[in-house]
Amino acid sequence: MLFLLLAALAQATQTPQISLTPPMRTIERSAMSFVDTPRQVTLRTAAEWTVAWRAHAGDRQAPVVDFSKEMVVGVFLGTRRTSGYSVEIVRTREENGALIVQYVETQPSPRAVTAQVITMPLHLVAIPTRAGEVRFEKVDK
Repeated sequence: MLFLLLAALAQATQTPQISLTPPMRTIERSAMSFVDTPRQVTLRTAAEWTVAWRAHAGDRQAPVVDFSKEMVVGVFLGTRRTSGYSVEIVRTREENGALIVQYVETQPSPRAVTAQVITMPLHLVAIPTRAGEVRFEKVDK
């Protein structure tokens, strides 16, 4: 009985393992892009980054990313008919060996007064590089 009590006490005093979201660095978050179809991207090389940045921003200078330490993940919402839409990558988590990128999509309420302008919201972030599968998951706020 004493052994079971000591085992339970030892287990209760152990520090729980908390999986922290790795640091994220926003590269670009905007309502305007040249990417007009919805897509999620995982970019692990400078060549992939160059192609994706040009598709998004044309000839504008691409921000520097150190692909020896970082990779880029992003969400493009595609064309929206008004202002008031946005997307934000809020966290990442591990699940069964895959990296899950969670994002929140915001849209204007039905009664909102919005500018009648076409927008193409996006969010690109740099995260610590890792091999393996990356999946995207839309979540509620």
